[in-house]
Amino acid sequence: MTVSTHNPPPPSTGELLTRVLYGDNFRQEHGSWRRLLTTEPFRRSGGGTPDERLALSYHRLRILNDTLDSGARLAADPRALAALHEWLGPVDPALTTVAGIHYNLFLGSLLDHDPGTPRDLSEFLELRSIGTFLCTEVAHGNDAAAVETTATYDRERDGFVLHTPHAGAQKFMPNTSTAGGPKTGVVAARLLVDGADHGVFLFLAPLTDDISALPGVRVRRLPARMGSPVDHCLTAFDRYFVPRGALLAGEHGRIGEDGRFTSELANRRRRFLLSIGRVTPGKLSMSACAVGSARVTLALAIRYAGHRLVSGSRAGRRVPVYAHRTHHGPLAGAMATVFAMSLLHRRVLDRWESAPAADRDEAERLVAVAKGWITWQARGVIVECRERCGAQGLLENNGMTELFTGIEGAITAEGDNLAVHAKAAAEMLFGVTVRDEAQEATGELDDPRFLGRLLAAVEDIWFDRARERMSAAPSGDPLGRWNAASGPALRGVEAYGYRQAGEAYEQAAAALPDGPARERLTELHRLFALQWIARNSGDLLAAGRLTADQVTFLPDAVEHLITTVARHAPDLVASFALPERLMSDWPIAGPGYADAYDDPEGSWHRGRRPGPGRRTAEFRRPACGSRRRRPLREKVAALGTRGVLLAYWGTTSVLSRWFEKPQVSADESVRPRA
Repeated sequence: MTVSTHNPPPPSTGELLTRVLYGDNFRQEHGSWRRLLTTEPFRRSGGGTPDERLALSYHRLRILNDTLDSGARLAADPRALAALHEWLGPVDPALTTVAGIHYNLFLGSLLDHDPGTPRDLSEFLELRSIGTFLCTEVAHGNDAAAVETTATYDRERDGFVLHTPHAGAQKFMPNTSTAGGPKTGVVAARLLVDGADHGVFLFLAPLTDDISALPGVRVRRLPARMGSPVDHCLTAFDRYFVPRGALLAGEHGRIGEDGRFTSELANRRRRFLLSIGRVTPGKLSMSACAVGSARVTLALAIRYAGHRLVSGSRAGRRVPVYAHRTHHGPLAGAMATVFAMSLLHRRVLDRWESAPAADRDEAERLVAVAKGWITWQARGVIVECRERCGAQGLLENNGMTELFTGIEGAITAEGDNLAVHAKAAAEMLFGVTVRDEAQEATGELDDPRFLGRLLAAVEDIWFDRARERMSAAPSGDPLGRWNAASGPALRGVEAYGYRQAGEAYEQAAAALPDGPARERLTELHRLFALQWIARNSGDLLAAGRLTADQVTFLPDAVEHLITTVARHAPDLVASFALPERLMSDWPIAGPGYADAYDDPEGSWHRGRRPGPGRRTAEFRRPACGSRRRRPLREKVAALGTRGVLLAYWGTTSVLSRWFEKPQVSADESVRPRA
């Protein structure tokens, strides 16, 4: 008897790099979201008024919710929430915003508080009411612990009276309008019991029905903000009553049957931080959104640079604009940064999920620093890529302007970056890091371990400088001492982010087998590290960590790596695993990008005769993003064999239903496993 064994082929270079970017469980964690965004309801709609685009985002939220096995399981899984933001953020930032608020801040808060207390969540799991989160106020943003909305315990009615005492206490920017349907909020308010202030707690409160705000609730739309439309509002309460069960209680505090307040935490600030613990998964989601947006923008810029032809050095010769060092150089640097962002995001997510209770504070600080570092890096990448695409990058149909304005929201959401980094700087300023004496030794610029020591040295230099300035400042003036140290301390936090990303690079490269994938990642790692080291070479030279010859050699080393990375950039873009059906919704992603601007009635169509009653030609949107029908062969190629089989399953009208109906079935192919 002959026994045959089937040994699967080893993964390709692209597959190995995809695994580096997304983790070992790429298909389980990301596959469902990746498939969902290629289905017809999630394709680019191609215009519409802000209200129409907002309505579409809420419509997509309901479709997304229908594909879930359980919205509660999604809310309880920070890794799944991050993956949602990573893939849907670049496609519909408004959808990502309202989905993150509903599943993470709203549902997550309900699940985290008093899990043993029964609470009917069916209304929110079925989206009969959409959840929102009301924390910050007009006068209280990053100092949300000082919010002034009150929740006064009413003994007679055994409930709480929510009230807004003045204009500065209005809740600022929650999505509380009637757009999308009825809304229910989790409201941060100051708990008052018998005149005693016990700090800020969360309260569950219905806000609107299908038509208007409920009695006692006032909602007003804020002026339009830059970027994707979200129904941001001002929300106030006029002695609005909610029952006892509205208080999201726990170890941080509760109201007993006798109406007395008890808490296991004496510190009111700690009570507040425990109440809003969902902000940390929110920071992880903001990082994921930034990573996904930067990845898509870079892919668009590199593909367009290969399609866009310009005059060459010889008459009559045309070359891609990517052939120029001035063009591919910044994109190669952006590629090294995008990989660093992705690796740092995975590192932080793993650390936060696995951190024991003793290391929880440090893990949360790492999450906060990474959120600021990643979103700021994403802004830089997106701006660079937009500029490399010239005027095409300014047009909404090419997607970059929406991603740029979207990243501005991520920089501010879940804690403004500067405030978050300032808090981390103050905590790290008094921590003394003891480096191994071996780290003082010099090394070679092609040694990843030596590069890691240099990244750590930059961090130490800036924090040492901050401590010196604080010590030199006059005593008795805490704010003055902090102001003296804050500048270099913030630079130290930035350097901490670079060091963490560099360590993530080194760890990922070490886990790869010898071969092209490891070589590509090592090249990216060196380019990323050397560009940062070059920015700090003067300090490193003064500290004796670099030699004069190494400082002189740095520019040549960077140029060599730029040439190498630029040569492999198209393959590196392929490792992003962005579906072709998604990319085809942006005109500049394809070689026929100029076809989007063709005019059927233009003089260049000499052989065509306009038919009777033909209207003036309008701008043509890309085929994949409009209702213009494509050839069957093109549709099947874009969908893939598996997609055709799934579409055939359960329907007799195969391709017409799959390609032309704006709906998603409840098929497992789009069912995320939270």
